[in-house]
Amino acid sequence: MDKKQTKTDQKNTDKHNPEDLTKKLEMEKLNLEILELKQQVDEFKNKYLRAIADYQNLEKRVGDERFELMRMANKNLLIEILPFLDNLEKAELFVKDEGLKISKDHFMQILKEAGLQEIEMLNKNFDPVSAEAVELVPGNEEGKVVEVLRKGYVFADKIIRVAQVKVSKKL
Repeated sequence: MDKKQTKTDQKNTDKHNPEDLTKKLEMEKLNLEILELKQQVDEFKNKYLRAIADYQNLEKRVGDERFELMRMANKNLLIEILPFLDNLEKAELFVKDEGLKISKDHFMQILKEAGLQEIEMLNKNFDPVSAEAVELVPGNEEGKVVEVLRKGYVFADKIIRVAQVKVSKKL
């Protein structure tokens, strides 16, 4: 029993030893501080990741806006160029010059590469969205485009100028 008694006494003295209690309190305090610091690290990490995501979204949005702005500028330039293109085509009808034809074809190729597309209307059903009926002419079929007076064009899947056409009217 003597051994049991000493062990119990030793335990009791450990429990009441002020140095041990101070160490335990310091350890608990340090553990709490570690937990708080871990929470702060997680919080800062989340904020950092959000900031990176926000920045990436901003970069993407600015890139998209820049692309859209450039496309709008191209569209406006193409709209200004279309009357010149019409004049080139009219000149080609009256002036039979191979140099003029080559120049006009090369110019059209450049415009096509920029995204300009002609709306094909001839011998197709009249579409009021993509064409403007300037004149009705007698014909065998109702609502067919028989002549294109001014070509229509599409840029970036949007009509930038409707075609002016003559449409057949069945009598």
